[in-house]
Amino acid sequence: MNTMLFSRWLPAIEKTSIVRKGALGVAGLAFVGGAVAGPAVAAQAAPEHVGSPVSQSVMADKDHKNDKGKKGDKGEKKSDKKDRKGKPSRDRLVPRGVQGEQSRIDLSAEQAGNVRAIVKATKKAGLDERAAVIAVGTSLQESKLENLGHLGDRNDHDSQGLFQQRPSSGWGSVEQITDPEYATTAFLKGLKQVDGWRDLPLTVAAQKVQVSAFPQAYAQWEDQAADLVAEAWNNS
Repeated sequence: MNTMLFSRWLPAIEKTSIVRKGALGVAGLAFVGGAVAGPAVAAQAAPEHVGSPVSQSVMADKDHKNDKGKKGDKGEKKSDKKDRKGKPSRDRLVPRGVQGEQSRIDLSAEQAGNVRAIVKATKKAGLDERAAVIAVGTSLQESKLENLGHLGDRNDHDSQGLFQQRPSSGWGSVEQITDPEYATTAFLKGLKQVDGWRDLPLTVAAQKVQVSAFPQAYAQWEDQAADLVAEAWNNS
């Protein structure tokens, strides 16, 4: 697994301006995870993205003379909503492609179950595969897809659950934010407040909801999140 070093703002930083760093892992998750702002203000509190404009996709030639018979009855290009195995297409999962070096972890049965729970909650909320990729990628960064309770001295304030949401910031009670369906739904409510979230890189969209001290940390999980959602989408 390729990991990144990252850290979370701790109360002591306000006094010393020193950032403590910890390695990616369950032991260091509490220093990283945690949605600082509540769901009602997170989308407005995050900094604006100043990257390059979203590139427009090039329209395919309608003629398709060399399509080798992969056309519909009307001679149009086969739908890109699903790939040949019936999974969501890569274009729908990662419309901008991944950004930067990617990380990947092996999942336990519990973690895989949490992926399915996130996908199920996303579908229940009426959102698409892209929303699920953003949610799964965010949870990979915040908790490694583990539904964490309070970690004592290692905890980042009162952050808990798959998305390290904080009761004190208005995300819900401890019981609520440690329920995967509730936590995912709360995250998605924040995501829907972000203008153009479908066209943003995962790390930008996630940051506008989570308001992390290290906004680029989410980018490393986009490839694995897309693969996980592709596998779980039709089985959740």
